[in-house]
Amino acid sequence: MKKIINLRDPVRTEVWDRARAIAHYEQKGEPYKVELIASIPGNEDLRMYWHGDWQDLCRGPHLQNTGQLPADGFKLMSIAGAYWRGDSTRPMLQRIYGVAFKNREDLKAHLTMLEEAAKRDHRKLGREMDLFHMQEEAPGQIFWHPNGWTIYTELQDYMRRRQRADGYVEVNTPQVVNRKLWEASGHWENYQEHMFIVEVDEEHAREKTINALKPMNCPCHVQIFNVGLKSYRDLPLRMAEFGSCNRYEPSGALHGIMRVRGFTQDDAHIFCTEDQIEDEGKKFIRFLSAIYADLGFDKWRIKLSTRPEKRIGTEESWDYAESALANAVKAAGHDYEIFEGEGAFYGPKLEFVLTDAIGRDWQCGTLQVDPNLPERLDASYIGQDGAKHRPIMLHRACLGSFERFIGILIEEHSGKLPFWIAPRQVVVAAIVSDADDYATEVCAALTAAGVRAEVDLRNEKINYKIREHSVGKVPVILAVGMREVEDRTVSVRRLGETKTEMESLAAIIDILALEATPPDLRRVTS
Repeated sequence: MKKIINLRDPVRTEVWDRARAIAHYEQKGEPYKVELIASIPGNEDLRMYWHGDWQDLCRGPHLQNTGQLPADGFKLMSIAGAYWRGDSTRPMLQRIYGVAFKNREDLKAHLTMLEEAAKRDHRKLGREMDLFHMQEEAPGQIFWHPNGWTIYTELQDYMRRRQRADGYVEVNTPQVVNRKLWEASGHWENYQEHMFIVEVDEEHAREKTINALKPMNCPCHVQIFNVGLKSYRDLPLRMAEFGSCNRYEPSGALHGIMRVRGFTQDDAHIFCTEDQIEDEGKKFIRFLSAIYADLGFDKWRIKLSTRPEKRIGTEESWDYAESALANAVKAAGHDYEIFEGEGAFYGPKLEFVLTDAIGRDWQCGTLQVDPNLPERLDASYIGQDGAKHRPIMLHRACLGSFERFIGILIEEHSGKLPFWIAPRQVVVAAIVSDADDYATEVCAALTAAGVRAEVDLRNEKINYKIREHSVGKVPVILAVGMREVEDRTVSVRRLGETKTEMESLAAIIDILALEATPPDLRRVTS
């Protein structure tokens, strides 16, 4: 590539008709280019480019000459097999991966980010911290180990408390649902390729009953709303579920716990009137903001996705919904970026994008206005006028899925999780065997105070124990020897620090019990 750049070959282009282009590539024995040409819409030009002896079909545009590329701003990264057009039934081709930037400094910054990302990879840290594993017998599904499940349940308990305090009612809906509901909701027609279908022979009936594992919770929440008569006085109704869902993802798209087939959402649906969209939007944004702060994410932004070209509803209803979301963002004290045409066909949405410690963006939270599903599933409430009205449904999530968010959380903190959510908070390590009883006493006292503590009485040197538990990302290691036994103290070593501090047993129990308290409960007790 550097040789090509140094040649400064001029780049020229021509527009060819289809017959000429197809004949050219058939003569050269390039069937993939012939196939690409067949897939290009007939009203688009077929543009050919040359530099030196190299010729290719490309949409363009290109530079004027190869010398305009920075010779120190690119790097070839790897070689891998890739199915033609991403289809596993098609031939496997060889793909060369590379990156290019406008200068050496930007390239270096990108490579540094990749190096840091590799260190933070949740799959690597998941092994080191003994959090989870995945295996081929259950593709896209997670085997949570005790340490990983501790993170999961701590996060879920935290979200449950926060939702309850914010006026949500929690529900639980079935995993396997008959196709009739998915047909009524529109998912059978529009989402079936992502659904796991389950056929059941009901008492040897002539026809098998066709069900599906739910890919989402919203149609089931409407079923709960529809039971009994609802009044305008019942609105807004905030209905939450830690809903376990299953969606088919191609095996090539799966990625650790970030992209899976089985997952649980911090899902909720707010049934409200049109007039309540703005207030509920503002309330949710403040709710989400507080949660992200508790979890260590200070940098995030809001995207407002507006009406697409193909949509349902009147222009007036779109105007109102988009304005309500925009006003909600402003009222909550935030700014937003507009993404024209990126809304769903039935309503606009807000997307909440986290920026992690190394500058990567993650879209997790969402708030979606939906007048369509209540209409399809015949949801209604009695208004002040005594007549039936359709509620608006607001789909909302803060974390997205627990699985993906935990992966993001692990990578954000490089495994050094906030103390309150760390699975192994404290290890009490005995320096000599004569200190074993005291180490056990310290561990028991911490456990009684609500700290996740364990004791290490192995006949190993203390430096070996510290190194091993540091790799496992244990936040605090308390070393105890005969001096600590006599003084009833502990030597405190925190993860990432080289120095140690001496604390009395009573003091360290108070300190760590407070740190182990989740932030929402800490605010209540302070």
